[in-house]
Amino acid sequence: MLEGLAAGAPARPQTLLSFDFGTRRVGVACGNTLLRQARPLRTLAAVGDARFAAIAALLAEWQPDALVVGVPFHPDGAAHDNTQRARRFARQLQGRFGLPVHEVDERYTTVEALAQGAADADAAAAALILDQYLNPIAAETDHAGT
Repeated sequence: MLEGLAAGAPARPQTLLSFDFGTRRVGVACGNTLLRQARPLRTLAAVGDARFAAIAALLAEWQPDALVVGVPFHPDGAAHDNTQRARRFARQLQGRFGLPVHEVDERYTTVEALAQGAADADAAAAALILDQYLNPIAAETDHAGT
């Protein structure tokens, strides 16, 4: 289910990691519910078990309360192959690490990151995904013309 942060903030600030999933690379960003801002961390180039080992190291470092995964769709909202791959990745994260995983519609995040001149487009896209989760109404307004 695609969702954003509920209108009421949690009782204590929560740390979140977000992921811009790709078959060869995964962008990662961090943020929290207090500041409601995300920042790019890095891009993981590993695949398979090495990818999950790198994610485990990030989880140990950041100790997040929850994870956010961008799920791509066609411009008309229809699912495609990468939609299912990203959802599978989200299920794998939840199964391996036992943290809540939230899905966010990530249409155009990489394009937007590139347009903003990001040096690491995948990590910047992950930050945009997390910003959409933390500030869903602002994100809808920002992307209304996209």
